[in-house]
Amino acid sequence: MKNDIKKFKTVRGMNDILPPSSSIWHDVEETAYKIFSTYGYEEIRTPIVENTDLFVRTVGETTAIVEKEMYSFEDKGGDNLCLRPEGTASIVRAYIESGMAMSEPVARYFYKGPMFRRERPQKGRQRQFHQIGIELLGIDHPLADVEVISSFNHLLNELKIKDVQLELNSIGCSQCRPKYNDDLVKYLQSHCKVLCEDCQRRVSKNPMRAFDCKNEECGKYLKDAPKISNYWCAECVKHFEGVKKGLDCLEISYILNERIVRGLDYYVRTAFEFTTDKLGSQNAIAAGGRYDGLVKELGGPDLPGVGYAIGLERLMLLVDQMSNKRSEAFYFAVLGVDVAEKLIKVIADLRQNNFRIEWDFGLKSLKAQMRRADKLGVHTVIIVGEDELQKGVATVRDMKTKGQREVRLKNLSGHLQALV
Repeated sequence: MKNDIKKFKTVRGMNDILPPSSSIWHDVEETAYKIFSTYGYEEIRTPIVENTDLFVRTVGETTAIVEKEMYSFEDKGGDNLCLRPEGTASIVRAYIESGMAMSEPVARYFYKGPMFRRERPQKGRQRQFHQIGIELLGIDHPLADVEVISSFNHLLNELKIKDVQLELNSIGCSQCRPKYNDDLVKYLQSHCKVLCEDCQRRVSKNPMRAFDCKNEECGKYLKDAPKISNYWCAECVKHFEGVKKGLDCLEISYILNERIVRGLDYYVRTAFEFTTDKLGSQNAIAAGGRYDGLVKELGGPDLPGVGYAIGLERLMLLVDQMSNKRSEAFYFAVLGVDVAEKLIKVIADLRQNNFRIEWDFGLKSLKAQMRRADKLGVHTVIIVGEDELQKGVATVRDMKTKGQREVRLKNLSGHLQALV
């Protein structure tokens, strides 16, 4: 008889995270939390669904995210909503809405969660992807930029990830960027016929966005475009020199790249990316910069900000071979359900003492349970049958050497502790 039950699959570009990968994800996230905490950052958790206008106003109406990639919809109440495409705007919205922008004019926050963009799925780029990010609000000094950058460098060192390059730029401010934009528009208009449709549209709306273009033909002409560094005002020069000086002091190497402009409208001055040559075209694993006007733009006080977001899927591609840091597991091979029922307190006490215990409740044969233990990769199996239970002991077997010994159940915790 034909089975007509429909089998469901994940939505294109949205993937499950399964064991053992999920355990490594947890280790990486936990490492990030610990590091951010040492810098004084506290977690904010925001909704996945936000008002669409939040991102239209902050990310930018002419950005690829808003024009092509956002999952936006009108709900039954007539509200225009979307699945969040990035985290910074949500954090700033929460900062203002909660009143913390007034009560805590200097604040450090981090966030973690899924983001959504309708892009073409490929290695390191999914439609549902995960980010961890930090935001430092209320300080416009270059040392704030340095602290933010150094926190990710700290994380890379802790995860033992190498071959990552910091690329650094300053994209000017409201004082010096208008003149640069005017000259850039003139340059792009003189080559308009050879530019792609996206770049032609960007010329009048946001010319610097042309540097985000991946079209090779456009890239040839952008090489000779005006350089933003020739237009920096005195304050932008001073700020950027302060950033570089701080990074030099911390011995964090970087290269200057004037094509780093970031794909979001709210950035000013410092812009940066951490890149690697191990991921093909999706080479940025973390990116960010300064956004001094964003809090005011969303109705809050005129406070500066700087931060970045880490693409976890890309980061995980670099730590995929990292050893699994889960605690040592022990497998209880129990001969029969009756024995299992008498062992639940023993096992509960071991778990209370933070031992990781795997078992199948005595529902399988000893041979099947040993196969299961082998598949799990545990090093030690604790065997308990009716005879062992009567004597108050367990047989502890080393899966590698096949050696075994009897240990009294009341002493089992101490014995296992010595094996960890």
